[in-house]
Amino acid sequence: VIRFLQGPQPRRLELWQALRIFMEFVRGFRALHFVGPCVTVFGSARFPETHRYYGLARDVGARLARAGFTVMTGGGPGIMEAANRGAKGVGGASIGCNIELPLEQRPNPYLDRWITFEHFFVRRVMLVKYSYAFFAMPGGFGTLDEVFETATQIQTGKIQQFPLVLMGRDYWEPLLGFMRERLVAEHTVEPEDVDRFIVTDSPEEAVELIKQTELARFGLTYGAAPRGRWILGE
Repeated sequence: VIRFLQGPQPRRLELWQALRIFMEFVRGFRALHFVGPCVTVFGSARFPETHRYYGLARDVGARLARAGFTVMTGGGPGIMEAANRGAKGVGGASIGCNIELPLEQRPNPYLDRWITFEHFFVRRVMLVKYSYAFFAMPGGFGTLDEVFETATQIQTGKIQQFPLVLMGRDYWEPLLGFMRERLVAEHTVEPEDVDRFIVTDSPEEAVELIKQTELARFGLTYGAAPRGRWILGE
């Protein structure tokens, strides 16, 4: 991966890398095709079990699972583990899209299914492709990358206007303030681009909003399976 991203390489190597990337996409599609309508939870890998954000993410995962969604995360520790743990604890479906890192990131123990990717951009596609809403818990560069990539896809119409929830007002409000005071003021984004974010401290409120949005806008219906599962409408 490092050599591939260091500018032009011999053409045979570039072809080989392109084929490897293609096969990584195929592996992802095959592994995740039948996981059902998902909600992806983004967030830091660094929060321990004792942190309040871990507990908040675990509550989010449990509520999403009870609402019938498959909970998808990056599959690692911290916030990702908490959301998967919350889903698993109430009998919900729990999926992870893990990533190979120099310091090994192991899949967390609360996953029903996971797949490990080599390239961040392939992983991001999988985290977005199968989801009908997104929760961003507090996190660092990786979480911000995922949030703004998703927001850009929505802004440019590459994906539908799925709910994008920022969980934790005190964490996200300074960033939203910067966007309003700088980006909107300089006309680099429109006010509605910032207003699209749903900012809350209430998992209950956010999950209920997502349920109503899926019923009204995205062709999903609520199935009759145990605990209820979302299915694609006819």
